[in-house]
Amino acid sequence: MLDTSYRTAYNEDHEAFRDTVRKVFAEHMTPHLDRHEEEGIVGREAWKALGDAGMLCPTVKEENGGLGLDFGFNCVITEELSYLGSSAGFTLQNDITANYFERLGTEEQRQKYLPGMVTGDIITAIAMTEPGAGSDLQGIRTTAARDDDHLIVNGSKTYITNGQNADCVIVVAKTDPSQGAKGTSLVLVDADTPGFERGRNLDKIGQHSADTSELFFHDCRVPAENLLGGEGRGFIHLMEELPQERVGIAVGAQAGAQRAFDEAVKFTKDRKAFGKTVFEFQNTKFTLADLKAKLQVGWAHLDWAIKKHLAGELTTDEASAAKLWHTDLQWEVCDAALQLHGGAGYMNEYAIARLWRDARVTRIFGGTNEIMKEVISRSI
Repeated sequence: MLDTSYRTAYNEDHEAFRDTVRKVFAEHMTPHLDRHEEEGIVGREAWKALGDAGMLCPTVKEENGGLGLDFGFNCVITEELSYLGSSAGFTLQNDITANYFERLGTEEQRQKYLPGMVTGDIITAIAMTEPGAGSDLQGIRTTAARDDDHLIVNGSKTYITNGQNADCVIVVAKTDPSQGAKGTSLVLVDADTPGFERGRNLDKIGQHSADTSELFFHDCRVPAENLLGGEGRGFIHLMEELPQERVGIAVGAQAGAQRAFDEAVKFTKDRKAFGKTVFEFQNTKFTLADLKAKLQVGWAHLDWAIKKHLAGELTTDEASAAKLWHTDLQWEVCDAALQLHGGAGYMNEYAIARLWRDARVTRIFGGTNEIMKEVISRSI
């Protein structure tokens, strides 16, 4: 269990909410973790359970069906989910897509989607990445061509979180390919739209419980009213959301690192070698001491970043730095913790194996860590 007694980003309401999150996860997630991993998806019953508990899109305003809470409540959910060891796509809906709908949506769009997103009846995804365009979103080829009062969407997307579950996908497409990034728009495509197809649930190294999919759009005809935000302003809208997305990744990475550390401590204090516990060897103690110091720094920095984001002051380069640093830390801790497990660490029956596998992608998604360095360097 995460020790939050020394945290500075949260108040009593956040911590009371954390108790609820832990209870809901204990009932609806923990007993099913292995099944989620095997099936490659978290079923809708779990989404509904979280919705019933107020754990989906808590920042959505009351007039849109939500609780109107601050982003700190999202962070509590992300920390507990990551510490649990689940890669379920709840945080994508909480931290990313809900904000797009609430900030950019028309009144009709907000009322159509947000209440259901809050209850878990509507699951959403955002389709950015393509086979030929990853961190460089300016290279996307999916198009949304005007046809009178409709848009015709054609293209393909890959690595899309919630791709199998999604009822609605925010598609990043070129409405005017001649304008480059300025010709990019966000288009809502419902899953029942003719021409929309889901590809396979992708076979990943880790994060097996996250349904990550290929999506295909073949002459998908959607009303022009399905534009989300301004036409031609899609790239700007994406950039505006990056600080929250990246600080959310940092939150999950830090909690995942803490869980890996805690697993290593528990294992080395129990496992014996050469007549004493593995923990008693100097190498073990010094390795864990080094990791504990870095985790201490990490939690302090994370609280700083969360508080700054809550105040609306976290810049893109600061959020990118948080994403870079905490995901690098997560990998360092997970890899060292697996090593301290010895051969057991390579066995899937131990939690550290899942934590290690799941950690590898955090330095890639949300913009690779190499891109984070590029973004940070522009602010120097």
